[in-house]
Amino acid sequence: MDRSNHPCFNVKVRGSHGRVHLPVAPRCNIQCKYCDRKYDCVNESRPGVTSAVLTPMQAIIYLDFIFEKTKNISVVGIAGPGDPFATPEETMETLRLVREKYPEIILCLATNGLGLGPYVDELARINVKHVTITVNAVDPEIGAQIYSFIRYGKRVLSPEFGIKILLEKQLEAIKKLKERGVTTKINTIILPGINEDHIEDIAKKMSELGVDILNCVPFYLNKGSAFAHLPEASKEVVKKIRKKSGSIYPSDVSLRKMQG
Repeated sequence: MDRSNHPCFNVKVRGSHGRVHLPVAPRCNIQCKYCDRKYDCVNESRPGVTSAVLTPMQAIIYLDFIFEKTKNISVVGIAGPGDPFATPEETMETLRLVREKYPEIILCLATNGLGLGPYVDELARINVKHVTITVNAVDPEIGAQIYSFIRYGKRVLSPEFGIKILLEKQLEAIKKLKERGVTTKINTIILPGINEDHIEDIAKKMSELGVDILNCVPFYLNKGSAFAHLPEASKEVVKKIRKKSGSIYPSDVSLRKMQG
């Protein structure tokens, strides 16, 4: 499998190779204050927004149609509209079906990492080579400001208590992924006034864990979210944060070029 054909990880193929997200994960196990999951939104096309949720078998039929119409798809991913491991049975069944029918396709996932750990071994077995985890803090006090609640098992936890479990499970999952040779990218949302001065600490921790790429993403205003009042980070702030994290995390430099 040629991992160089992943447009999210290789800037040189962004214009020649595409990806498709399969919306098989409708629920989420945390509520980020910057997130507002929507359905039937014709004006947006991003993970977290979909017009329909598919079953694993429907996802394969949909994928067959996509491959008939588009010949440059190299990546199949699951990134929502919720979290893949809030409904792990649907996620894993979809991945198994795709791998069986399309053995050469690149499989990837985007997750908050809370429920990821128990599935890392099987993900490695079916050759899921790319996993993205959103880590917005490594300090519980900062992290508690970012989430409204965290659902672990059957319990809905307050952010002050739940954030400790979330961070623990994220770090455990990252260690497992790297032990099994899975390319691991961290997305960190730049939240002005909340974590913008903390991202350097995140970069240090992720570097210690051997994460491949740290992606510092500017906060994007979502109307209806708890952070709808939050200002977007200026270009100057984003540039400063990326420069600092890049000095700690050399791989981040190549990603900054991808983002322009």
